[in-house]
Amino acid sequence: MATTLSPQKNSPSLARRDSFSVLRKEMDDLLANFWGATPAIWTSTSLSPAIDLSEQEDAFVMKVDVPGLEPKDVQVQIYGDTVTVSGERNEEKETKDKTFYRLERRQGSFTRSVTLPCSVNADESAAEYVNGVLTLTLPKAEKSKAKKIAVKG
Repeated sequence: MATTLSPQKNSPSLARRDSFSVLRKEMDDLLANFWGATPAIWTSTSLSPAIDLSEQEDAFVMKVDVPGLEPKDVQVQIYGDTVTVSGERNEEKETKDKTFYRLERRQGSFTRSVTLPCSVNADESAAEYVNGVLTLTLPKAEKSKAKKIAVKG
């Protein structure tokens, strides 16, 4: 004997899904009232590469995830204590004989700026791109380096 399943109006799974929709709507409304709009992080479709920033004695090291890009598609600008990484990921042009079921990889341009705790020496900075990770080595400016002072007594 075969049993046919069909959704029912009062089924627990439908009620649960509806409860989450209501909760999401209430949270969006709450945040919109608090900030004046729904936070961009919840609705953003723009590219924003992830970064890791670490400090060494004489330099900062910033790693930026930019998979699928060529080094020529990425630009780095340094101005004082601010580093800006920008670039563009272009969409595939060849779509003949393809049926897409999902298109989740984002295309377009991105800009990511990071303010460092101190100024860096732009002339001595280096950028290396390996396996989709851009590694920036940003030497601290001389005036920003800590100096030891002998204590006399």
